[in-house]
Amino acid sequence: MPRSYDQKLKIFYIRDYLEKHSHSDHPIPAAELIKMLREEHDISCDRKTIYADIEALQQYGLDIVSLQGPNGGYYLASRSFDLPELKLLIDAVQSSRYLTESKSRELISKLCELCSVHDAHLMRRSINVAGRVKSMNESIYNNLDYIQEAIAQNRQISFRYFDWNIKGQRSYRNKPYLCSPFGLCHDNDYCYLVGWTERHAITHFRVDRMSSIHIEDTPCVPCPELTGSRFTDYANRTFYMFAGETVQVKMRFHRVLLNVVIDRFGRDILLTPDGEDWFIFTVSVALSPMFLSWIIGFGDKAQILHPKQAVDACKSLCQQVLTQY
Repeated sequence: MPRSYDQKLKIFYIRDYLEKHSHSDHPIPAAELIKMLREEHDISCDRKTIYADIEALQQYGLDIVSLQGPNGGYYLASRSFDLPELKLLIDAVQSSRYLTESKSRELISKLCELCSVHDAHLMRRSINVAGRVKSMNESIYNNLDYIQEAIAQNRQISFRYFDWNIKGQRSYRNKPYLCSPFGLCHDNDYCYLVGWTERHAITHFRVDRMSSIHIEDTPCVPCPELTGSRFTDYANRTFYMFAGETVQVKMRFHRVLLNVVIDRFGRDILLTPDGEDWFIFTVSVALSPMFLSWIIGFGDKAQILHPKQAVDACKSLCQQVLTQY
């Protein structure tokens, strides 16, 4: 590579070095930058050139702080992601069930590259991926790519769907599925495709249990119930992606469960006080066994008041469970 070309790249090498190695507790002196350029890139320069390059990077928009004195130097004060933001993303990756262990490690490694090596070392010490329940499907990234492409093109997809058998092996269902995809949503730590099929109408599929996805030439079948804000409504009323008849359910909860209710249904629902310790609210939900189990799990601190079919369904589920013990 011509020497003049190396000189043109010099300012990029300085930027990359500061992004990777500089820290408020570890500023990089000009002498270290000069040594790095000479030993790693065979580029010779003096302090004045380093000063000029740092000033150019500052004018470009990089938040480079200059510290004077014997222990002075330069460090990058702000980055695309702050350290708390990276920790939040890394926690989401390592706790995600639909990512495989190897893909989780790969993503976390990439996220750690967005901070200095000093911060990355500290974050890696607190990362624990091994032993967590993870997906066994390595092709989930390709699946997501195909699905998103099909949604963008308004095209149907075909795919095979499988369950796990008692030996931990894939057991494919008899026929391939043909689906009009409308969106992806996350629930209960898994990623689901929500769409329409001729066989099941509105339905959803675990993305990590799909394989052999192919984008078809045929356009999606229109489904107003999954268009625009209605898609979000569908996801919000479906518990753990178990569908059921949509009903307006009136419930009475103890005040200790206020955070639970708001986390589940949002802050826009109307909560009506019922005495000092209770409140009443009404929401639209899919009346499924998972929703009823959610209610039962709160014991005597949660109660379905209306409609009767929801009350009867909850009683029936309790009776079914009691027969097992």
